[in-house]
Amino acid sequence: MRIIGITGGVGAGKSTVLAFLEKEYGAAVIQADQVGHLVMEPGEECYDDVIGIFGKEIIKEDKTIDRKRVSDVVFEQPHLLKMLESVIHPAVKRYICRRIRELQESGCRLCVVEAALLLEEHYQDFCDQVWYIHTDPQIRIRRLEESRGYTREKAEGIIASQATEEYFRAHTDYVIENNNDLERTYAQIRERIEKHAVL
Repeated sequence: MRIIGITGGVGAGKSTVLAFLEKEYGAAVIQADQVGHLVMEPGEECYDDVIGIFGKEIIKEDKTIDRKRVSDVVFEQPHLLKMLESVIHPAVKRYICRRIRELQESGCRLCVVEAALLLEEHYQDFCDQVWYIHTDPQIRIRRLEESRGYTREKAEGIIASQATEEYFRAHTDYVIENNNDLERTYAQIRERIEKHAVL
């Protein structure tokens, strides 16, 4: 099984690339963000620890954690973000490693792992190659305003807190430009998969 790591900043359109790989090449997709939500569900590994950090006021009526409230709190209090990450990130990585083993045993040919912090969390250690999805900052800000309802200030703050374009380019194997031309994005993916014998 080939494993491709997908990374890039928030709003870069990584999900567009994932959807194409899944549809065109039958890739099994694992998204760290989704796993992060999963491990915070009631009864899961991080549920009690997250409530321990933020208090019971983040619990909704259905007993799930109010992720929007958590997001708003950590935006204002960065030290709490560090505490949250110290709980969530190791649990997410453990889950992803387990899932990869399951996919290998099932005979899967292509697995794609997407994580904004893929490099910082050293996911590249188990990936055959890592792709960086690059999108111009102004497009990313607009996408975040439209898709997530972020203010410009919040979008700019999150982008500023993430790794730089130079860092991504220096530590990845392939760059996909994903601005406003989807066909160009898809052509770059096809070229990498088909011309470079990924499968």
